[in-house]
Amino acid sequence: MSMRDRLQESVGKPHLSYSSLKYALGDMRLWEMYMRGQLKKESEALTFGTMYDMMLFEPEKASSTYVVLDDEKILGWCSEKTQAMKKPQMTTEYKTIEAQFAEEIKEKNQISVSREDWKRSEEMIQRLKDCGLYDKRFAGGRFQVEFNEDVDGVPLKGFLDCLQDGFIVDSKSSRAIDKFRYDVNGWSYDIQAYVYTKVFDIKDFYWVCKRKHTRTTLLMSSVQKKPSSVAR
Repeated sequence: MSMRDRLQESVGKPHLSYSSLKYALGDMRLWEMYMRGQLKKESEALTFGTMYDMMLFEPEKASSTYVVLDDEKILGWCSEKTQAMKKPQMTTEYKTIEAQFAEEIKEKNQISVSREDWKRSEEMIQRLKDCGLYDKRFAGGRFQVEFNEDVDGVPLKGFLDCLQDGFIVDSKSSRAIDKFRYDVNGWSYDIQAYVYTKVFDIKDFYWVCKRKHTRTTLLMSSVQKKPSSVAR
């Protein structure tokens, strides 16, 4: 019996991924739950990162997938008392109406997003282009490349952000660039890089890490070398 068959029989999924390996490193019980589809983990950072990557690599898909919540439209449904407040968005009435609009969007198989997050993503992408990093690392590459391969008998499946001729680029966002080195360890990004480079037999791997507000940094790494240089 192959490993794919054994995994399918024991946990219901015939392959491993970066996410599943990350759980396995910490808690095998959580790994089993993840493999069986019993572990649904969402966070504001994960939600924003998913949207940002789609806007960066698949802008047309992002436009049809996400719907920006219209602040003026929501306010128009609020009472005059709420509209007259300094911060109407903080009121229960506003949040209730906002949730109703979000539910309507969800029923259309779309995802609601705040105007602030959408604008922030646009600004981050523009900074990448303004500083030349988009042309240097992303332009001309293949985006959101899917793989489902056996490496040394281990079935691995996933998507990588950008496949170039001779190197791989992974997009990350962060609130603090100088803390990203700790994120690499805390979120096991090095495992993700290892999987990608093994599957595609490519040594050179780059993280392009963007701070959400003001600055873009390129962290350069190879699977044979520690991340050592930072371009600001």
